[in-house]
Amino acid sequence: MKSLVTSFVVLSSVCLAHPGHEPQADTVPTDATHSHDKEAPLKVADPVEVGGMTYRVVPGWGRDGVALPIGNTHGGILVDPDGHVYYNTDTARSIMVHESDGAFVRSMADRYPGIHDMLINIEDGVPYIYAAHLHGKQVIKLRMDGTLVWALGVPMESGKYEGNPASFNPTAVAVAPDGRIYVADGYGQQWVHVFGPDLAYQSSFGGRGSGPGQFQTCHGMVVDTRGEEPMLVICDRENRRLQRFDLDGKHVDTPVEGLRRPCALSIHHGGPGSADDRIAIAELEGRVTILDGDMKVLGHLGDNPDRSQWANNPVPRSEWIEGVFTAPHGVCFDADGNLYVMDWNSSGRMTRMNATSH
Repeated sequence: MKSLVTSFVVLSSVCLAHPGHEPQADTVPTDATHSHDKEAPLKVADPVEVGGMTYRVVPGWGRDGVALPIGNTHGGILVDPDGHVYYNTDTARSIMVHESDGAFVRSMADRYPGIHDMLINIEDGVPYIYAAHLHGKQVIKLRMDGTLVWALGVPMESGKYEGNPASFNPTAVAVAPDGRIYVADGYGQQWVHVFGPDLAYQSSFGGRGSGPGQFQTCHGMVVDTRGEEPMLVICDRENRRLQRFDLDGKHVDTPVEGLRRPCALSIHHGGPGSADDRIAIAELEGRVTILDGDMKVLGHLGDNPDRSQWANNPVPRSEWIEGVFTAPHGVCFDADGNLYVMDWNSSGRMTRMNATSH
């Protein structure tokens, strides 16, 4: 199936099974038939100042009015043009939708549990969700009600999967302004595959390794449109770095190294010539790093001093501290610079941090 796409604007993305962790077949009930039990309050971390902004956690965001547990959160986050927040679980409640204040709206896309990353793309004024459906070994395009437009399966045309199509395990998707689609095989062969707007396979770049342009888990990615030429920014998780590429897949540079297993990133663009650009990186080992617009480190959010909780999926709610992260897997700014963070957690964990200037 082919889909011609014309006008593209990427609003937000990624981010996001870690080796040995396939999406779980959770059996969480639907919210229509099960009620929410009141939870005990948790300890709340102090606000954190980073680069002239104060980030303050919103306790209990997204947990009222929804059946608990949420289900394993091992996916991505996006914010639509109206401020609604979408995130993934590995249950039949594949995409959860909330108001910005945390009120539950609905769940959808029950045919697609195990989505690992999402973005919203505006095409001729109409928003669509693009998702890396890890559990289904495919990339899908959905309408905003969760119904399918098209699906892209294993890219056999690449020649990378002959005799072993099951090794394709997509972790991220990105869309360029010209309509090209990028698919990262981060839990598989470590290639980023490029497709045209007509869904025709074009090329692949990357491959397994630690050299420039190679990957050890190409996990999350975004298209950065702030400069004269758009660039693809990719979280090279197990090499603990970010890499940048032009839209043809040529390696440009490695702007950030020494990260704590980066999973996903989000860019908040303050506008043309703005000094307020921010980049947030979800790091699996217990923190979120904030960069300035030139990709220089400003500081960290939710930095967890308990190393035993880093990248630890089963950490129970009783051990959480609001505003301190255990295993950040997804991250997304909203239009005002507030931040949403998903921890990789077996019962499901989402956090909102309000941002204010000072």
